[in-house]
Amino acid sequence: MGSSKHKRRGRKPKNPTPITTTAQPLDPMAANTTDDDIFSVSNVEIINPTTPTSTTNNHHHHGGERRRGRPKKRPKYSPEKPQKPPPSLINGEVGLPQPVGGVARVVPAMDAVVKVFCVHTEPNFSLPWQRKRQYSSSSSGFVIGGRRILTNAHSVEHYTQVKLKKRGSDTKYLATVLAIGTECDIALLTVNDDEFWKGVSPVEFGELPALQDAVTVVGYPIGGDTISVTSGVVSRIEILSYVHGSTELLGLQIDAAINSGNSGGPAFNDKGHCVGIAFQSLKHEDVENIGYVIPTPVITHFIQDYEKKGAYTGFPFLGIEWQKMENPDLRMAMGMKPDQKGVRIRRIDPTAPESEVLKPSDIILSFDGVDIANDGTVPFRHGERIGFSYLISQKYTGDSAKIKVLRDSNILNFDIKLSTHRRLIPPHVKGRPPSYYIIAGFVFSTVSVPYLRSEVCKFISTFLVRGVG
Repeated sequence: MGSSKHKRRGRKPKNPTPITTTAQPLDPMAANTTDDDIFSVSNVEIINPTTPTSTTNNHHHHGGERRRGRPKKRPKYSPEKPQKPPPSLINGEVGLPQPVGGVARVVPAMDAVVKVFCVHTEPNFSLPWQRKRQYSSSSSGFVIGGRRILTNAHSVEHYTQVKLKKRGSDTKYLATVLAIGTECDIALLTVNDDEFWKGVSPVEFGELPALQDAVTVVGYPIGGDTISVTSGVVSRIEILSYVHGSTELLGLQIDAAINSGNSGGPAFNDKGHCVGIAFQSLKHEDVENIGYVIPTPVITHFIQDYEKKGAYTGFPFLGIEWQKMENPDLRMAMGMKPDQKGVRIRRIDPTAPESEVLKPSDIILSFDGVDIANDGTVPFRHGERIGFSYLISQKYTGDSAKIKVLRDSNILNFDIKLSTHRRLIPPHVKGRPPSYYIIAGFVFSTVSVPYLRSEVCKFISTFLVRGVG
């Protein structure tokens, strides 16, 4: 039995492959890759293929033998692993870390956002020689170049006194109103006290954002005294109805919350540039989180108009009412060819200067060389169209424009001079008190939309009170 083989207890040996005593030298590059890169996802880096790979780690292994088991870990403070840089300060705030892709979200200039305090005194349209009781409001604004501040026009409407307070300050500084653009709902302010401008950096404007671009609205809405930040994305870009100015201009629709007090506050993009001014929101039981922002083209138009002419002159309008020409029978009746597109003029305001050259039933084919579609839109950006009134709003008061029209199957070209639209019944009084004239006990006053609104609301309230009683 001594010659019999004894069974060994324990684990069964693995493949009984013969072990060679002579170690074959391995490729040092392969050894380096095995030791350092396998099972180390955090160490993956994108290396330029044209750059030669370093082989300094090949000397760590004796004789180039392959080591068994888990690969060697890197030391905690390896010189090959880049250290995280310290957080950067942007506009006095701690910036976000730099991602691998090289695109970082910049913290907006919070210190440039100010709180606006205004005391209003509205005129009394029923008794035009008097004014109504004073009331106060608060809104937002932000600092731009040239020691100026932007806010909304309705924030300082019928103002008696305007004061500004910076972020982190307990002092209110008296402000001066330089210009009020009622149509675009923008107001320009300044502060004469040099103490106000210490440590304040102006906001830089960015380009018109695209759909789904992230925006951050900063301001001082209701619910607290400190600054508030809400974020969202751009959900729509089109011609919007500006409620305060009773006009239609370019606007942005966002899903960030815009509440009372946010008016006049800036909307920033990911680069920290201002892309608009928050000015109104849609309140309805069927909708949620719909806010509107005045985009940079409208803001730039307002600022350049003030700088060129020393005062705000407004946005030009054609003063017409037009009709779509999508019906093929209507186009045939108007004498339009299959390749012709445009819109039909239904009515021309008699106070508009265009009434001297344009006539009802004229077909506007193009404006300044840009063809108008049958639905009244023109090319805007790639894959987007917008109402042709956008082309008119890009002009300034006194500029000339070329209009091509179709009249009685004949194409006519006109060169008209654009001006602000003066309606028979103005939609607003631009902050001025109403004019009046008293003779023989009768009081005569100018008619306007605010006057009609005031009288109609008073009549309705009186009627409702009597009906309830």
